[in-house]
Amino acid sequence: MLNNTPIPQKEQRLSIRASEPEKALLQQAAQARHMNTSQFVLQASLNAAQTIIADQTEFRLPPEQWEAFRRRLDAPPRTIPALRALFAEPEPYGV
Repeated sequence: MLNNTPIPQKEQRLSIRASEPEKALLQQAAQARHMNTSQFVLQASLNAAQTIIADQTEFRLPPEQWEAFRRRLDAPPRTIPALRALFAEPEPYGV
């Protein structure tokens, strides 16, 4: 069965500079994945970007650590007298 979904055109261009050994390594890896070098570099970059973003937006804990974390979040806030006194002081710039 053929997929008649149109492939979106890529409108933006990225350029990178690489040494000859770096380029050769990228080409070898691309061939191993049956891709051209541009496809390989784009896919590898997107995978790395997704990993970096995920590392900054989510975290995973084993069940027992998750429960301890959740209990701390759900616990009533502690009163810290020094912090309460600090926030009771007037604004330094009259804001």
